[in-house]
Amino acid sequence: MGAERFSHHQFQTQNSNSDAPFILGLQPSALVDSVATVDWSLLHQIPGERGGSIPVGIEELEYILREVKSKSNDAKTLAGGSVANTIRGLSRGFGISGGIIGACGDDEQGQLFVSNMTFNGVDLSRLRKKKGHTAQCVCLVDDMGNRTMRPCLSNAVRVQAQELMKEDFKGSKWLVLRYAILNLEVIQAAIHLAKQEGLLVSLDLASFEMVRNFKLQLLKLLESGNIDLCFANEDEAAELLRGEQNADPIAAVEFLSKYCQWAVVTLGSNGCIAKHGKEMIRVPAIGEAKATDATGAGDLFASGFLYGVVKGLSLEECCKVGACSGGSVIRSLGGEVTSENWQWMYKQMQIKGLPMPADGCK
Repeated sequence: MGAERFSHHQFQTQNSNSDAPFILGLQPSALVDSVATVDWSLLHQIPGERGGSIPVGIEELEYILREVKSKSNDAKTLAGGSVANTIRGLSRGFGISGGIIGACGDDEQGQLFVSNMTFNGVDLSRLRKKKGHTAQCVCLVDDMGNRTMRPCLSNAVRVQAQELMKEDFKGSKWLVLRYAILNLEVIQAAIHLAKQEGLLVSLDLASFEMVRNFKLQLLKLLESGNIDLCFANEDEAAELLRGEQNADPIAAVEFLSKYCQWAVVTLGSNGCIAKHGKEMIRVPAIGEAKATDATGAGDLFASGFLYGVVKGLSLEECCKVGACSGGSVIRSLGGEVTSENWQWMYKQMQIKGLPMPADGCK
């Protein structure tokens, strides 16, 4: 395959003395986000519904990037992807060792991804470097802070199911996944190997389009009994129960809890609803009602919630930590929390009496 692994010693996480990261994230294709605020006129030119995520070809991606560069003055490029955002948040903000399983290209975008993740203490010894392009995504943010995403994955390098090995998962405790039909084979292979090694599995439902268009495959994944924790936002939850008499978020949490130990539906500025065992809890959002940019809000909520689960916190505390971390990333553009906003999060956690990360408030 022409794949080369990054040196374990070069990229070993700074947060753990053990060889294996505590939490692994499967992101088959490393991804670089181009994030910018745009007005309605540009959003109207792009096919698909606003607020969602629909894959585009390289020509359409380049067209959107040209338009963004000509009409926006705050565009920024950073390592992205839902799973990478969650793992980076765990490592940087919560001191939980995290690693990425996937592949990046031998291009400028691949170098950017590696540099950013390494700087944030993420273990990249399971990231394969291949000849070819690294995946890209355009994140368009409107004046209300809502984001519309157009990823380009078609020509990007990716890790294949047959490349995964038991050794990738040995010693870790959690595997973080994002649902994607394009990656279904490698997701299933990763779950199979992770379960052999005793890992718990977390699944994010990705987008309302993904749930709508590939619901049958998603249901099979849930019904397998291998998903321990599931995250959905309000739109994804509604798609999951489309056609049912009762399709509200509470019904969605109840539905997901039939298959998962932990079920969470995030509600944006209205907080979240979660269920674990027989306990169901609703927790309000923390921070500004109006987001600067909602990119990464769910990903960073997952970071905080997983931190709570790892630390043995109550369901309510897990949700509150998630609300703090989700609230931190929406204060600025892009899916990476700034140093200033990590400090904001630690302050919110202190105010609410939540257990702090060991290296918080540095």
